Amino acid sequence: MMSVPVSPIRSSDQRVSSGWRRTLGRRRHAIMVVGLAVAALASMSGTAASASPSESSTHHSRLVASTTSHRPAKQVARRGTSPAVEAGLLPWTTAAPISRAVAVPTSPTNLLVLGGLTSGDASVATATTIAVPAGRGVPGGSLATPAHDAAGALLRGRVLVFGGGAQTTVSNVQAFPLAPPGGTSHATVVGQLPQPRSDAAGVAIGRTAYVVGGYDGTRADPQVLATRDGTTFRVVGSLPVPVRYPAVAAVGPLIYVFGGTRIGAGAGAVDAIQRIDTRSGQIKVVGHLPQPLSAASAATLGGIVYVAGGTNGVADSGIIQAFDPRSRQMLTAGHLLAPVSNAAVTVVGGTAWIVGGESKGTPITAVQMFRPNSSFGVAGAPGAGSPYYGEKLLIADRGNNRLLVLDDTGSIVWTYPNPPSMPPPPGPRGFYFPDDAFFVNHGSAIISNQEENETIVKIGYPSGALLWSYGHPGQIGSAPGYLHEPDDAYLLKDGNISVADASNCRILVINPAGVVVHQVGTTGLCVHRPPTGIASPNGDTPLADGNILVSETTGSYISEYTQTGSLVWTAHVAIGYPSDPQQLGPNLYMCADYSNPGGIVEFNRAGQILYQYRATAGINRLNQPSLAELLPSGVFMVNDDYRDRMAAIDPTTQALVWDYGVPDVPGTAPGLLSIPDGFDILNPDGSTPTHPQTG
Repeated sequence: MMSVPVSPIRSSDQRVSSGWRRTLGRRRHAIMVVGLAVAALASMSGTAASASPSESSTHHSRLVASTTSHRPAKQVARRGTSPAVEAGLLPWTTAAPISRAVAVPTSPTNLLVLGGLTSGDASVATATTIAVPAGRGVPGGSLATPAHDAAGALLRGRVLVFGGGAQTTVSNVQAFPLAPPGGTSHATVVGQLPQPRSDAAGVAIGRTAYVVGGYDGTRADPQVLATRDGTTFRVVGSLPVPVRYPAVAAVGPLIYVFGGTRIGAGAGAVDAIQRIDTRSGQIKVVGHLPQPLSAASAATLGGIVYVAGGTNGVADSGIIQAFDPRSRQMLTAGHLLAPVSNAAVTVVGGTAWIVGGESKGTPITAVQMFRPNSSFGVAGAPGAGSPYYGEKLLIADRGNNRLLVLDDTGSIVWTYPNPPSMPPPPGPRGFYFPDDAFFVNHGSAIISNQEENETIVKIGYPSGALLWSYGHPGQIGSAPGYLHEPDDAYLLKDGNISVADASNCRILVINPAGVVVHQVGTTGLCVHRPPTGIASPNGDTPLADGNILVSETTGSYISEYTQTGSLVWTAHVAIGYPSDPQQLGPNLYMCADYSNPGGIVEFNRAGQILYQYRATAGINRLNQPSLAELLPSGVFMVNDDYRDRMAAIDPTTQALVWDYGVPDVPGTAPGLLSIPDGFDILNPDGSTPTHPQTG
């Protein structure tokens, strides 16, 4: 008997690195690189969060109201259309590859996975209970006989598993009673289908379960069956387009059948959308998919059916489509990070969970999620599914010595420098080592510190004209007009510019004439001795009251200072390398941990860590992230410096919900980055939602 516990994503499941590593030298001042530790655990606990994931997630959900009061949620006009989805890849996986299983909800926080196909084309009888979003998997018992490609439905406290395949297509109906929390159960055979059937889908409406689609080992079975006990069946009607591997979901008394595979004449994936009216027995084709699709996953959320993944017979799909039964429109609502077919899906807690499935015909371990989120846009609109829907994203692509601006579809709409219309700043290196970049002046300009070029520049957007600069290109110093590894240059409301002059161990406030009007810390006193000594500051975030939030990399301190150098508070935060702290609420802050594996932490003025994201392996692992921000859509955006990408993390599920750049593959082509080291968001009205207190 085989259980399928849950374990961290393994890097072998993911994209392969480029085969070479660059020197990890982003910040020479007090750099700390923590070695990667890949834990072979059987649950997510300790993998993606320092506290248990369920505790972290609950904590963050409690914070939402208090942490976003100073940052109003972005409002998206619905315009009568379906909301787009937030879709992501969880930082944990099933312990073994699994596809073609049955999944059902068993509680508001748990799902049950039954049977399926594992590596080597072996059917299993496993029953596994998985807590979501935590990812804790425990053995839940077993089926009476192994089965994959079965139909399943939860009906009156037990799961009915209809037919399926093992060595051959079978007609068995197995009943799996739900066990009490922490218990196990075992299925018994309670009946037989009218004939063998596999590759079907099951759905429950009220006290009745329905079996839709499938095949008897020779031909597609068009009959739609209904049962209340798994023993006796009645025929509701026949599908006009008989198919196996359909995606099926119910909306009220109506069952919708999306695509599937036709057998015989016209064999292959089909594009039909069929509707079964369980009251009248009427079954007809009511629409068509944008293209033929088979083996997709369907879930009803908020009265909208979302169809995810599937295959056209050639390639697996990552598209999530929204179907509105009222308009019968099928519109793109988002994308899976891992294209998949033949996956199990069920809805728990208003979220659809996709377990396993197949990539290029091979079972996988990935677990994915999606849920409607109007902050991610509306289905059918350009940018649907983006965490910065309707906004622009500025990236300081440090390893490529350039700035990029992306629209919400991920298309590059602006680059700097872009000769000959945008001559780079003067100096032997031109525009070199852009460490951070922020929109300023209502989106009409960008300020960027060139850390190893020892300068700060302000350039026009989109003109690219050089508007202001400070420092001497390539020349280190501490005298007036000189810098030594400047970090995080911000334009303040009064027109002055603040910067963490890292290796000089001070914070400077510089006026437009290039005169230092305030200094925090003593030049060269690189120890944590507030208020006179600051140990290698790398962040100087402006606060709403005019104060400055400072991160010290040596000793891992976060402190708040007035611009004149008075200490407000200081705290030690127990992480490897605090980077670029941000204020979320009256006594709530966040920062990136510039380590490997890196993290995102929330903490208070006492230095107590209240929430932590830290995946240790796989595509969700961060490698020296230097800036993390809470976006208006409610997710964390982070530049994952040494994985050459931007990433967005959902704080409640800890899923990776978006990325730009191929992990560990640097490059200059569209879709590639090299050590992205800073970012910013610009609203259409020119406001900057993640730092509204700046100029």
